[in-house]
Amino acid sequence: MSAHAANSSHASASPVPTSALASKFLIAGFIGLAVTALGFLVSPFQHVALSYLIALTYWTAVAIGMLMLVMIHHIFDAGWSTVIRRQFEHGLSAFKWLLVLFIPLIISVWVKPGAIWSWMDTTLPLHGGHGTIGDDPLYVKKASFLSREMFTGMTIGFFVVWMWLSARLRKASFTQDSDGDAKWTFMSRKTAAFGIPLNALALTFASIYWMKSLEYHWFSTMYGVWFFANCMRAALAMGVVITCWLYVRGDYKGIYNTNQFHCLTALAFAFVVFWAYVTFSQYFLIWNANVPEETFWYNIREHGDWLWVGMLLLFGHFVVPFISWLFYRNKVNRAPALKISIWVAVIILIDICYNVLPMLTHQHDGHDVPINFISINLLWVISSVIGVGGICVWSYLKSFPTTKLIPIRDPRIVESLTHHDATAPEAYQLKATST
Repeated sequence: MSAHAANSSHASASPVPTSALASKFLIAGFIGLAVTALGFLVSPFQHVALSYLIALTYWTAVAIGMLMLVMIHHIFDAGWSTVIRRQFEHGLSAFKWLLVLFIPLIISVWVKPGAIWSWMDTTLPLHGGHGTIGDDPLYVKKASFLSREMFTGMTIGFFVVWMWLSARLRKASFTQDSDGDAKWTFMSRKTAAFGIPLNALALTFASIYWMKSLEYHWFSTMYGVWFFANCMRAALAMGVVITCWLYVRGDYKGIYNTNQFHCLTALAFAFVVFWAYVTFSQYFLIWNANVPEETFWYNIREHGDWLWVGMLLLFGHFVVPFISWLFYRNKVNRAPALKISIWVAVIILIDICYNVLPMLTHQHDGHDVPINFISINLLWVISSVIGVGGICVWSYLKSFPTTKLIPIRDPRIVESLTHHDATAPEAYQLKATST
């Protein structure tokens, strides 16, 4: 039997059942959500609600990144990524559950307007007590955009877009396993052609509504690109985790080789640099312009230990992964690549906290200053991340056994299975394969 036939036979075999593992993650998700719900009884509403918002934003970012990676694969007609594309397609199943989990926040903006996003209650006083939000010229200019009706409709619209694009891509990919018709490849390519700009608009407006508008005075033209960078980095980090898990489990043995893994980690390396470029550009442009409506956002993050959180992002988000990914052995050996990816996934969560939690303030010398990072009850962030994450992983594991491990009839599957890099040192390939 040829190597390709062996690989195809392996791919067609029924995967090891994941139902028991899925049940464990579902239970963990319910426990995490239950702990977060109890938090509303013992902690201020805003503290717990913002923690829940962080978790929802974080896991939605992972799913958005996976959606973008699938569409980028199709628009470029990529070959190497065909064998791992299916895992990202399974991850897209989480969007409908993320919408369900977002409903409590949508309800809260109608029941307790202004409790999370202050601009939803125009009677609230401005900082310093000079009038109300409704009298604020900066709010008046944005009032048609910053309204509960727009927030509700747009948020539901974001998820509808993501679910629709995901459904089209999943249907085309899964159905092609059965009939092998090339029309499904063309359908995926067309979906990617209009889906990439549509997804770009959705993720940009989502980041503005969910996070940036928490401090609606702030202006930044780079915010959507910053969120896109984090979406891609989070999805690539999860991609490394998933592929390592499947390789250790035995599913990817003989299918997923060192060179495919290297392409995945090299792409993760590229987005380290992209994130740094976008983040530095945002900071430099705001610092250089020195406009109060922009600089205050960074100023309030230089109080207390938020300065050290910023330093952690500088070194942990860029310096550590940049230097780590520079070494070829870290990009082809699963053990170090897994550690780097988990580190990046954690730092992205801290980055979202850095954008959201300084909204929690207290009075100091007559001024509102952010509560110190270590003074915030981070239990609600942890429980929310576990809760929402448990549901998302359960959704992935429920989708996993419903189709083939890899898209066996994709026109690019042979190219993907035989993908190789002639420049890769043989010693590294052997070492990475045995890891």
